[in-house]
Amino acid sequence: MAIHFLHTSDWHLGQFFHNHEREFEHAQFLNWLLEQIRQKQPNALLIAGDIFDVVNPAAKAQKQLYQFLSDAHDLAPHMQTLMIAGNHDSGYRIEQVEPLLEKYNAKAVGIISKEDSQFDLNRLLMPIYDQEQKVIAWCLTLPYLRSAEITGLNEHTSSNQSAIAYLHQQLIAEAKARKQPDQALILMSHAHMQGGETSDSERPIIIGNEEALSTSLFDDLIDYVALGHLHKPQKVGQPHIRYSGSPIPLSFSEINYKHQVVEVEIDPSVHNEDRFKFQALAIPRSVQLHKISGELPTVFEKLRALPTGEIEAINQREYVDIEYHTDTPPQPNLRQQFEEALPANRYRLVRISRQYLNRQGEQDLAHKISLEPPTPEKLFQQIWEKQGYSADESVLKDFLSLVDEAQKSLEDDTRV
Repeated sequence: MAIHFLHTSDWHLGQFFHNHEREFEHAQFLNWLLEQIRQKQPNALLIAGDIFDVVNPAAKAQKQLYQFLSDAHDLAPHMQTLMIAGNHDSGYRIEQVEPLLEKYNAKAVGIISKEDSQFDLNRLLMPIYDQEQKVIAWCLTLPYLRSAEITGLNEHTSSNQSAIAYLHQQLIAEAKARKQPDQALILMSHAHMQGGETSDSERPIIIGNEEALSTSLFDDLIDYVALGHLHKPQKVGQPHIRYSGSPIPLSFSEINYKHQVVEVEIDPSVHNEDRFKFQALAIPRSVQLHKISGELPTVFEKLRALPTGEIEAINQREYVDIEYHTDTPPQPNLRQQFEEALPANRYRLVRISRQYLNRQGEQDLAHKISLEPPTPEKLFQQIWEKQGYSADESVLKDFLSLVDEAQKSLEDDTRV
């Protein structure tokens, strides 16, 4: 019997976009997703990590998730919602509400547990049922893999890379042992795979100084790999290995992304590439983003040419990012001039960047002024370069490894 499910990821509920909350945009997406669930009645909804934007999400962000799960269960009581933690999530937090999740036919895997010097594979293997409660698929759930959770278990897990390979081997072997001929195998993972195209809003994942994992970790018997972490919808190597991408643009570099949820149908009785079908369900964009660049006369011309018409609610107004090119110091009232050039009561000017030009009009020095706090990575690069050093890739990876360990320590403190 075929299995029908929806693949989504990287919701980043609770995100602040240049100090502007995005509750309205997320609410519009979730309402749209509820309508897809009502119409299509899938067997399962897969959420492949980064459910929240931070490890300690605000109460409003948590309410959005749990209200969605409640509404989805009302619309499709038979549908299972399976979630994993991403690198932005606290794995302990999303698992702590297990009794609440069970009420809505939902399950979450946030951490990798150990039992008797082995990985606890039972927690990572989830059956998916049809409406008659017959198992039609097994979902292999792999949340973001943290070093402390996967190393030091036995002789096969002495390093991060060996532990990652061993975990995949053990989990896939157990799934193949349980699988019946009429059942599908689906692997859901939050990871950066080799060959994936990134944007500037994704926090790098560093595991054992190896940022990207190989798709060779996946067995040929896996019918579909539902990935999370990269925000651009894309396949990785093969059509059945896919990132669904984020549902809304999380940075200005994602303006042209075609945000979507992937609808998948797998027929295990078919033994060739036709065994699975997919369809990209395009997500409507509720708030537009505009990136305006050029020399000052061009910028003002583009600003005045933007669509007019007031938008009353501030949280529904469109975002504007300006990057202007100049060879002179900025005028003191330049921001005010930009604001006055914009059609009234429709836009939010959230970022202004400046690029200096030399006399030949070539970009000689880029100096960006951002209205949002710099990331640890950018701060480290700036300080390192001020000391006269070159922040090469290996040094940066070591620093990001320390940042990741600090984040893990913060999650442990939260759990206590």
